[in-house]
Amino acid sequence: MRLSTFVAKQTYKMKIIAVIPARYASTRFPAKLMQDLGGKTIILRTYEAAIKTQLFDDVFVVTDSDLIYDEIVSHGGKAIRSIKEHESGSDRIAEAIEHLDVDIVINVQGDEPFIDAEPLAKVIEVFRNDAAKQVDLASLMREIKDENEINNPNNVKVVVDQNGFALYFSRSVIPYPRDKNVGVRYFQHIGIYAFRKQALLDFYSLPMKSLEASEKLEQLRYLEYGKRIKMVETTHVGIGIDTPEDLEKARKLL
Repeated sequence: MRLSTFVAKQTYKMKIIAVIPARYASTRFPAKLMQDLGGKTIILRTYEAAIKTQLFDDVFVVTDSDLIYDEIVSHGGKAIRSIKEHESGSDRIAEAIEHLDVDIVINVQGDEPFIDAEPLAKVIEVFRNDAAKQVDLASLMREIKDENEINNPNNVKVVVDQNGFALYFSRSVIPYPRDKNVGVRYFQHIGIYAFRKQALLDFYSLPMKSLEASEKLEQLRYLEYGKRIKMVETTHVGIGIDTPEDLEKARKLL
């Protein structure tokens, strides 16, 4: 058997699921996932959009809310109730998938009902091409050139090595432009993640360390414990709903 055929058969067997972590409480926009968007709730539209991509063997909503759980299940969807309180989406997802038979888990944001299949396909492809299993996580980044975007601490920046693996994430400007004539590119991290199951379970069992605590960025925990995050460049910009104003824009877009 040719090696390429063997690898293809191996990767074909990967079970890939999407998990949508969905908290009811939100600091900026309480109960936003249960708001109406064209006759359906935001979380239901997100769940249905994830299914329509046809990229996943299964799709689940993971939530701490009975309202959200019932909303998905009553419409024939699949939901998992969180047992514990969690500080991060990774923790919530890890608890949910611990006993599921899966290989790759994609984190889909619950407040992004206009899912674009292309960037999700890109992070999945990373694992299909990783026969040696050198990648623990895959995620997205987009180039930013506007100085205000680069300096905005709400835009998480990432620097990568020559093979596209993340070296560091920060809310600060990285790299620092001490010399502005060297042609450095700045990348914003786009928070779509694909995980190997074991990487998620390791995250769940390992305590937060100083870098994550300082920057308030959970992806730094993976780096601090030696996990490898493959970054894929994209032009994708998600359409999230974080405020009532965002919801009005989404209604017009719909």
